[in-house]
Amino acid sequence: MSDITMPGASQAGQAGVQELRFRGGGFTIVRQPGAPLVAFVAVLAFWELSVRAGWLNPLFLPAPSSVMDALWDLTKSGLIWQHVSISIQRIGIGWALGTVFGILVGVAMGMWSLSRSVGLAFVSALFPIPKVALLPLLILWLGIGESSKVATIALGVFFPTVISVYSGIDNVPRNLIAMAQSFGVPQRSILWKVVLPGALPSIISGFRISTSTALILLVSAEMIGAQFGIGAFVLQAGNMMLTDQLLAGVTLLSILGLLISALLSRLEARLLRWR
Repeated sequence: MSDITMPGASQAGQAGVQELRFRGGGFTIVRQPGAPLVAFVAVLAFWELSVRAGWLNPLFLPAPSSVMDALWDLTKSGLIWQHVSISIQRIGIGWALGTVFGILVGVAMGMWSLSRSVGLAFVSALFPIPKVALLPLLILWLGIGESSKVATIALGVFFPTVISVYSGIDNVPRNLIAMAQSFGVPQRSILWKVVLPGALPSIISGFRISTSTALILLVSAEMIGAQFGIGAFVLQAGNMMLTDQLLAGVTLLSILGLLISALLSRLEARLLRWR
């Protein structure tokens, strides 16, 4: 079998014809699972070396080992769990409230003309306002307790959710909706079986934006009027120039963000299996 050649191969070789390499598949993303870990370890090693060599002042930027020691001390004392649990409770309630109301308003804007006309005007006017600027007003209305912090997070989550749901519904191919209508499918079934599945990619992308916004607003709200929470802990450490504890708090925020992103990735993989 090894001696068999393709017909015309010898003639092509004699004529000096060369094979052309395949040039398709440009911009194909190839997964590199080990690259992020290697890059992360390299940055931490260079950071540690810079502090130990005296290139960086440990007062302003402590070494990663010092940050890990501070994080371990906080873990042993149990103080870290108090701050983290309160922050998770606040961001969980605020994100859930903002998401539920955002989905309802976004669906109404995407499905009905009157809701779109009215809602788009209000969303366009209120979305650019920094929600942290409303926190003093919310404290005046709701008090300095948990309600004002949760309301700030919910407001920050509400608007990105509305926009993502409305945009996702608006981008669903109209021929699919027309086809369902031609077969006499009820409007409620069209919403649940055609419109919302088609809008899911945009909605989940909006979830990623809204969770990041919620985390930012959580820290801001806790810095302004809270005794416990990761944001309050970071502020207290900064006021006392305890930069190792400050960076330990920042590390906690990064871990919390990674956990939220992992949960959203699992949700996306489950809901969008058809992609």
